[in-house]
Amino acid sequence: MARLTGRTVAFLTSAKGIEEPELTTPWKTVADEGGTPVLVSAEAGTVRTVNNDLDPGGEYPVDRTLDQVSADDVDALVIPGGTVNADTLRTQEGAQALVKAVLGAGKPVAAICHGPWTLIEAGVVDGVTLTSYPSLATDLRNAGATWVDQEVVVSQAAGSTLITSRNPDDLPAFSAAVVDAVAG
Repeated sequence: MARLTGRTVAFLTSAKGIEEPELTTPWKTVADEGGTPVLVSAEAGTVRTVNNDLDPGGEYPVDRTLDQVSADDVDALVIPGGTVNADTLRTQEGAQALVKAVLGAGKPVAAICHGPWTLIEAGVVDGVTLTSYPSLATDLRNAGATWVDQEVVVSQAAGSTLITSRNPDDLPAFSAAVVDAVAG
């Protein structure tokens, strides 16, 4: 039986620089489990991915823009990494607001690699244990989080579940943790 039937998982990205496997692997896992993945970005059109932050990846159509989605529309939120993606996304007030709203609604939020930068800017990491790409460790500590070097960390934050992982090597554990959190 598909564990996510009837559930919608939003994948929040900027328009470019998204680490392709960090978008496509959990997306496929959600779909394989019967869920509906939805790509959310600030602007309509397509987003561009990369592999290893430098090599061009594919283009993927945006399903909804930030102003077309709310916490009521989704059962969870996933933030893929990619240095350019994460650095751009964290400056978007709409992205920060969506993170806060989803967590505030008691729904899971997951971020991998550089994705936790958006969590920092949303102000949701203070007192929470997280992981990330190692270069974010100081940023997370400075924002009040406890940083650990583990493939996946599942913590409680703002009354909900916060899931983090380090890099594409952690995608099997990350994707499984997302499904477990959404399936309840």
